[in-house]
This record gives sequence, C-alpha cells and structure tokens, in this order.
Amino acid sequence: MRLSMRPKGLPEVPAQTAAVARAAFPRGSLAMRVRDRLAEVFADEPFADAFGARGAPGLSPGVLSLVTVLQFAEDLTDRQAAAMAVRASDWKYALGAELTDTGFDASVLSRFRTRLAGHGMERVVFDRLLEHCKDEGLVTAGGRQRTDSTHVISAVRDLNRLELAGESVRAALEALAVAAPAWLAGQVDVAEFAHRYGPRVDGWRMPSSQTKRDRLAQVFGQDALALCRAAWAFDAPGWIREIESVRLLRQILVQTFYLHTDTRGREVIKKRDADDEGVPPGQLRLASAYEPDARWAAKGEDLFWMGYKVHLTETCDTPEAEAGVPAAPNLITDVFTTDATVPDVKATAPIQRRLAEHGVAPGEHYLDSGYPSADLITAALKQGTRMVTPVLLDHSAQAKAATGFDKNAFAIDWKARQVRCPAGKSSAHWNPVKQHGADAIVITFSVRTCRPCPFREQCTSSALGRRMLTLRPREPHEALVRARAEQKTESWKAKYALRAGVEGTINQALDITGMRRARYRGLPKVRLQHAFSATALNVIRLDAYWTGHDQHHTRSSRLDHLAYRLTA
Repeated sequence: MRLSMRPKGLPEVPAQTAAVARAAFPRGSLAMRVRDRLAEVFADEPFADAFGARGAPGLSPGVLSLVTVLQFAEDLTDRQAAAMAVRASDWKYALGAELTDTGFDASVLSRFRTRLAGHGMERVVFDRLLEHCKDEGLVTAGGRQRTDSTHVISAVRDLNRLELAGESVRAALEALAVAAPAWLAGQVDVAEFAHRYGPRVDGWRMPSSQTKRDRLAQVFGQDALALCRAAWAFDAPGWIREIESVRLLRQILVQTFYLHTDTRGREVIKKRDADDEGVPPGQLRLASAYEPDARWAAKGEDLFWMGYKVHLTETCDTPEAEAGVPAAPNLITDVFTTDATVPDVKATAPIQRRLAEHGVAPGEHYLDSGYPSADLITAALKQGTRMVTPVLLDHSAQAKAATGFDKNAFAIDWKARQVRCPAGKSSAHWNPVKQHGADAIVITFSVRTCRPCPFREQCTSSALGRRMLTLRPREPHEALVRARAEQKTESWKAKYALRAGVEGTINQALDITGMRRARYRGLPKVRLQHAFSATALNVIRLDAYWTGHDQHHTRSSRLDHLAYRLTA
C-alpha cells in the first residue's frame, strides 16, 4: 500500500496521558526524559524522501523512529515494542498518544525499517542525535576518541558447502513454486523434487559415508544446473531470472561445482576442490541462500563466524566533574558495519572521513594494531588527527636477529635517492614501484659491493649475495619510523591504556542491545540495526548524565557498575 507523510513531528502530549505518566513515574523514566529533552531529534522532515506526498497517510516516521530507539534501548522484539506502545504510560507520554490509543500492528516497524534501508536512511536518527549533542557541547572536534570492532553473527543458519548446495536449490524451488508454479511444473518432476527438497537440507540427515555424500553433492549440482539452464533458456520469462533466490542459485552453482567433459565426451559436474579446481575468495563466496551479504571470516585460531563486523567509535575525554555538574558522558560518534571479511585497516579512512564531515574529527584517535598503516597515519596527521595506535614492527629476518641489520641501520638520502649501508657503501639502484596498489621504493645494492663485505652474514641471506630493501615514500616511511620508536616508550604505553575503555562499550552494546547477533537479513538492515543500537546506547548514556545515575544501575554487581562508569 502506498503511504504518504504529512511532516509534523512528535504530537503534543495529551494532558491526561501526562498526568497518568507523572503519577506512575514521579521521578520520570528514560522514555519520558527522551521525549522532554530530545523531541526535536525525532522530526519527520529528514524522512521526506522515503515517503510519498500522495496516498493514505501513514504513521509519523518521527514517532516510529522514537519507538525503534526505545525498542533497542530495552532490547525488545517488534511485538513487544508494539505492546509497550499500548500498555506503558511512559511510552504513551513519549509518543504523545492518548491513554485510549490502541497503538499499531507490529508489522509496521518491519515496513518502516525496510523503507529506511531501501532509501539509505539507516543513520538518520543517529546523525541527528550526534548533531544535537554537538550543539549542546557534549561532543566537540579536536578531542580524544577511540575505535574498536566486534564480530556480528548473521540471522541465518551456518551451512557447510554441501548443505549450502542443496539449500540453494530448495530456496529457488520454494520461490518458483509461488511465483511461477505452472512454469516450474513444466521444467522439473515436481513430485521427485518435493521428496528431495521438501524438508530443509540438514547435515544431521545426510549420509555418514563420504562416498554417499559425494554422490549427494553430484545430485545437488545436477539439479541446480538443470534449474539454471531452464531459467536462462531463451524461451523462459525474463523475470524469472530476476528472482533473488534464482540469481543466488546460479552464483552458488558456479562457486561450488565444476562442469567438465570426461574422456568419453560426457558432461560431468563435480564439487569443486580448493586445491584442484579452486574456490572463490572469502569476500566473494556466498555463505547462505537467504543472506547474500553474510560472509565467513576468521580471527586468530579460535574465532570463526558467518556474518558481519561492526566498528564503534566513541569519545574518551575524561574531564573531572565540577561541583554539582557531572562530567560529560562518552558518546558514540560513529558506527560502521561491513561484511565479515573486510579488515579493520579498510575501515579507518571511512570512519575518520565521517567524523570530519560531522565536524567532530578527533585530535587523537586511539585504535588497535589492526587499523593503522603508514599512509593512513600520514593522511590523518595532515587532517589534524594523530593516530595513537601500535604499528606493526619490522618482521624481517634481520630485525628478528639480535645481530642483524634491519632497515633502521641504513641511512637514507631522499634527495640523492641513495641508501648507505652500515659498512658505508651506497646502493646501486633506486626503483619506485607499485605494491598492492600503494607506492613503494625498492633499493638494491650491487653484488660486487655485498659479496666481499665482512658484514654480509648479518645483512642478507639472499642466494644472490646482495641486500635489497623495500621502503615507503618519505612521508609515510618517516611516520612509521617515528611511530615504532614512540610506542616503545613508557609514556606512550601509559597513554595508550585509554583505548582499553572501548572494550566496555562493546560489552555494553552486546548486553543491552544484543548487537552481536544480527536481527535482520541483508547488510543495509544490519547497518540500520547497529545505527539504532548506537543511538539507544547514546540515549542511555545521556539519561545517566541527566539524572546523575549509573548507566546500568539495574545490575547488582559492583564490578559491573565500575566497568560501566569507566566507559561513560
């Protein structure tokens, strides 16, 4: 149904609703304080592009965005949030609803999220709250901020490659049985396929014998190939190929199976082997027939998950509270969600760019060792942000050896484009190159210089008997050298300890909003979930600041109280 919007923002609080809510909550509640202090954040105008000017008027997007923030602040399902809007007087106060208001159906929240995600409006409320906090002086540019990431588990089953092959066929058949039943009946033996793909494909019901499993994989591949050939036949309706599960079936068929002709000229399909036929890299390989954005990823030897990764950035200035005035809370300034295979270093520049766009770029940015590179450190410094982060040390064989000559033992003359070794000899070649898309310089010493050198054993183990160095251009090289030297000092180590507080924020996000598990399918909706989760955390922290209470005062553990105070 087509919905339109008449921009009006949050309605006035009815007098009777206000009276009952004040009587029930004489000290107020989080929902009531959010309404009183942040009503302008939940305006309708920013959502105008997502709602038409014609059609039946729908619920106010400002009201629905407030419901969603409160929903995440209390970790509620859609049904629970819809019920709270009916029976909770403080929620009715926040929404400006009459006491007799019957609320709305829970499906409205799902449609609202779909509309926001479809129009790229996942961060509207988060950004508006950030602007409000900036106007109030609670967030400023030039301060200290810290960033960390955590893994996010997708909202679908974990499948191995064999299960995925069968489930992708089943998903396409289920979709076609609804969208094109007559066409499907003309292409496959429906009774046979219903027997094979009626129940979901589950590893518990698969044969234990490897031979039988290989045969089952071949059956899945043959069925997938037959279905794809039918869908992409010249006489097939074009819209069938646009069905998402059919498109995903084709991709999974290609990434899972290998089609070839045997010595007798017969067409044979077999499951791909990583060593022989090869498989796509992790960032391209589909992991689910229902969730095209989720990816498998690993961190270390213990963590292996399918889904996404979320990066949270927060302020971490810790001014002392003045007499009667609490210290400003640490607030989340950016939330960035990627698929699970994107390394942290790829998130650094987008995070810093958004912070600058919102006028809250930090003077010092605290990150762990996964985020920096020489180029990023140099670029951030030019923009006024100093990255306080451990950089990777020189892991060359010479650096690891107690008596070896690492890069720091060589004197670089950037103007003359020469390098002098510890023995006082100059390099023979200076070659600018591109390595992994970045500028680099390869320095080569002459064989005639290195072979007779008495220090050759300490300098190189090359079969050619000469030393080679790979350097970054001057600015990033010198930035890297300074960072490596600085991070060895005790003063830097004491300063860097400030970054550890972001771990508490990650834990708070997991405990309160359930951020670790995706509620929805698809990267846009997962980004929306995380944006509203971050908004809810900021609202909770602001409420603690307004009331002077501990952020998580419902917990009984004093250690938990201390942890949350330190992160706030």
